[in-house]
Amino acid sequence: MSEIFEKLSLYLNYPFVRYALIVGVLIALCSSLLGVTLVLKRFSFIGDGLSHVAFGAMAIAAVVGLTNEMPLVLVVTVVSAVLLLRTGQNAKIKGDAAVAMISVGALAIGYLLMNIFSKSSNLSGDVCSTLFGSTSILTLTKTEVWICGILSVLVIAVFLLFYNKIFSVTFDENFARATGTKAGAYNLLIAIVIAVIIVLAMNLVGSLLISALVIFPALSAMRVFKNFRAVTICSAVFSVSCALLGILISILAGTPIGSTIVAVDIAGFFIFFMAGALKGGIKR
Repeated sequence: MSEIFEKLSLYLNYPFVRYALIVGVLIALCSSLLGVTLVLKRFSFIGDGLSHVAFGAMAIAAVVGLTNEMPLVLVVTVVSAVLLLRTGQNAKIKGDAAVAMISVGALAIGYLLMNIFSKSSNLSGDVCSTLFGSTSILTLTKTEVWICGILSVLVIAVFLLFYNKIFSVTFDENFARATGTKAGAYNLLIAIVIAVIIVLAMNLVGSLLISALVIFPALSAMRVFKNFRAVTICSAVFSVSCALLGILISILAGTPIGSTIVAVDIAGFFIFFMAGALKGGIKR
């Protein structure tokens, strides 16, 4: 055990490890806050849809040769979130169909572009890293950490500032509209914030595993708590703890960061599931 702590303390002396931990915690915290809302609104797969769109945008950035792909990916993903919300409200195209249509289309076009125009000698490796995460979080610069930090603070600020409105839209959108709340505007705000979170999480867990950061903390907290605020707080603590533990295990064991974090999330979910089954949940 002492050898593990010595090895860990040695790694923590390197700035890139500290950067990875900071970014990982911020991404996990942001993902968990909106995850509860998405799960309760039964729109969990929006994470999958937007992550596939982000993959397509990253493919375009790679083909064009952009050195900093985040601005393009962020703009494309936010625009897609708006279109997804508008399309999902169309009577002819339901929400789940809109998610499937946009996600599959973006994934296919992104992979097609990478095959046709990519100059990389290791295309399969690039695609795999984008889909399942890579070690790029361990090569973050101080500027990238600051950008991630600023965006994360904005996401948290938006959630705290509009907490009551998000709560009302989440539980009873029709009642919220009846009381004068502009439910459409807040749904749009939620979609945009989720798009920002998706872009931030791409380097951490990859486009195919992003939904795990959104869904598992919320579902785990719901096994034990029934109150919205308690679930949100528990989800945030759960997500941050799993992200920290997953990154540390990945660094020490040399395993893929994204997959390791998701594996820790799954283990945590089963622990909470058993706790909820034994206690019957904490009543409101």
